[in-house]
Order: sequence, then C-alpha cells, then structure tokens
Amino acid sequence: MNTQKAIIFDLDGTLIDSLEDIAVCMNQVFAEMELPTHEINDYKKFVGGGVDILVENALADSQPKEIKKQVSKRFKEVYDQNLHAKTLPYDGIYELLEQLEEANIKMAILSNKPHKFTCQYAQSLFKDNKFLEVHGQKEHINKKPDPKAAIDIANNLNINCENIYFVGDTKIDMQTAKNANMKAIGVLWGFREEDELRKNGADFIVEKPSDIFDIISNKL
Repeated sequence: MNTQKAIIFDLDGTLIDSLEDIAVCMNQVFAEMELPTHEINDYKKFVGGGVDILVENALADSQPKEIKKQVSKRFKEVYDQNLHAKTLPYDGIYELLEQLEEANIKMAILSNKPHKFTCQYAQSLFKDNKFLEVHGQKEHINKKPDPKAAIDIANNLNINCENIYFVGDTKIDMQTAKNANMKAIGVLWGFREEDELRKNGADFIVEKPSDIFDIISNKL
C-alpha cells in the first residue's frame, strides 16, 4: 500500500440529486398497486439503504412481505424504464472532480443503489471523470454500512484505508467510513441533517463541494 490519498463517494444525495425521480417512480408503483403515495420530500427519510430498505421505509409496517417484494420488483422495472431527466449532479460537483483529478487523487463510487443503476449513472453523468472503481449494491456483498465493499475498493486502489476519505450524506455513509477505518466527510446538500451525520462519526461536515478539496488539501 502507498501513502497516496483517495476518495470514495456515495452516489445519491452526494454526487447526484436523484430524489424527485426516485419519488416519482415509487409513487407510480404505489398508485398502480393502490397503496398510499408520499410527498417528494418525504423520500429524504426513506432513501440511503438500497431498494428494499426504501420500500420498507415507505410502506406501512402492516404490509405483508409478499407485497413488499412485489413493490421492490416493480420499482426496479419502472426506474429502469425512465430517463431520469431531473437526476443531475449537484452544483459544484464537476468542478470538484476536476480539481481532484488534477491533484492526482484516486476516485471511486460506492452506492447502495443497485449495481446496474449505479454504473448507468456513472457512465451517463460522469463519463468524462476518472472513477477507477464504481460499485453499487450486489447480491453477494453486504450493503453499506458493512465495510467490505469499501475495503475491497481500498485494496483495488492499493491505498491504505486511513488515507481514504469516504464522502456521503447519511448515517449509513458515516458508519461505513468508521467501520472501514476511513475518514468520514458528511455533506449538507443531501438527504439528511447535520445532527445525524455528526452523531454517526463524521470527521468533517461540508456545505459545498469545494470544501471537500480543501479538506483533502489540508486547508480545513
């Protein structure tokens, strides 16, 4: 392992604002199945743990497992069929990625979004950026906050975990960083509040993407 620095980004709520498209697709499924829908902002509390957790959070506890399975399956179908025109990187993200590349900081993405969708967004929105590793939720690997996927990325990048910054917007991301012995950066433009990020181990809290480069450059 070398002493070079690297950064692992969460995807939804960190690199891209996908909330409205997720909410619209899930509400479509609920409407089809004659289940209650939710306001778009409600989905801020539901996302972050992958599709099954999204469904679990958005459905009433009284719904049977079979209904939840049907909703998850149908959501993936509906989400896959949409162009997601409203899902875009947050302001300042492209500029941050350019700075990191110029500084020779290795970059990766680790999301609880299904692997297929994670790769699609990386290819469509970040095709000009040098993400060396892109991983979404895979059946054979536990989801975040389990640290295995993050540690695997560190090994693939040949960089020690303590020299890696893990950037995300939820407690799951902060917990992943801590579990993997990485530095945790919590972003305030995503889906959760500062209190949640701090309580779950954030080493740094940032209000805008450029703050991340300042941290890695030891300016903050």
